[in-house]
Amino acid sequence: MVSEISLGSWLTYGGGVEREQAEACVAKAFELGIDFIDTANIYARGRAEEFLGEVLADRPRDSYVLATKLYWQMPDGGNGLSRDQVFTQLDASLRRLRTDFVDLYQCHRYDWDTPLEETMQALTEVVRQGKVRYLGFSEWPEEKIREAQTMEGVEHFVSSQPQYSMIWRGPERDVIPASRELGISQIVWSPLGQGVLTGKYKPGEPLPEGTRASSESMGGFMARARDPVLLERVQRLRPVAEELGLSMAQLALAWVLREDNVASAIIGASRPEQVEDNAGASGVELDAATLERIDEILADSVAWEPPDSAR
Repeated sequence: MVSEISLGSWLTYGGGVEREQAEACVAKAFELGIDFIDTANIYARGRAEEFLGEVLADRPRDSYVLATKLYWQMPDGGNGLSRDQVFTQLDASLRRLRTDFVDLYQCHRYDWDTPLEETMQALTEVVRQGKVRYLGFSEWPEEKIREAQTMEGVEHFVSSQPQYSMIWRGPERDVIPASRELGISQIVWSPLGQGVLTGKYKPGEPLPEGTRASSESMGGFMARARDPVLLERVQRLRPVAEELGLSMAQLALAWVLREDNVASAIIGASRPEQVEDNAGASGVELDAATLERIDEILADSVAWEPPDSAR
């Protein structure tokens, strides 16, 4: 059980956002009832975890749900989901986060170089040691989700973290149906299409200063912010949001949360005002006519990509 809106830290805390603003975002999240904080060892090369460890230190440990991940190569050279890496990277994350356990430990991608049995057995050990409460994965292919979930003698996954939004719907084809069947919920990342669905990137106009797309370090992740057809269609969503009394971000988040297999949508706020606006999407219900109108506007600008780890 987690809040429908969760606070993420990719490209933001520990590097991309000034410390004072980052602290204000975390404080605002708690003020609004957001109790789920998502991070990863790779975010800012460990600095995101360090930041969260510092700002969460004075809060009761049972007042929030803390999630982190492993897989990508860290500065120590470690990467993947081998038994050694599960133990090594988890202990390093716990030190940075200043906690004895994480509520959710997630495999950031599937590791094709490590036997799945080895990964699941190692994850099972850290759960039974009390260092992890629950297990999850991000961007795994359906066949490996099924294989892991039916494996005997191991702890099983409770969550999936796919990219999912109005303009990125691949999980609807495989991961969401399989998860629903297997007792797994979605915690989705990039529900705002990396900011595109807020409408701040406009066709034919320069990228706004101070945004991720205009950043030298972050702009490489923002290719869709430069797609003029998509940007024009997103602007046509503005009247839909206005008629419902919603911001563009709230419309996009409500669209994601309409899917009953989605437990929470991760936001990447750089200002507390964004946290407050995004939190307003919780509880919003979109009727069938609105959903159909959104589909008609976006048309073939919707991407149906498979999970990142798929072969």
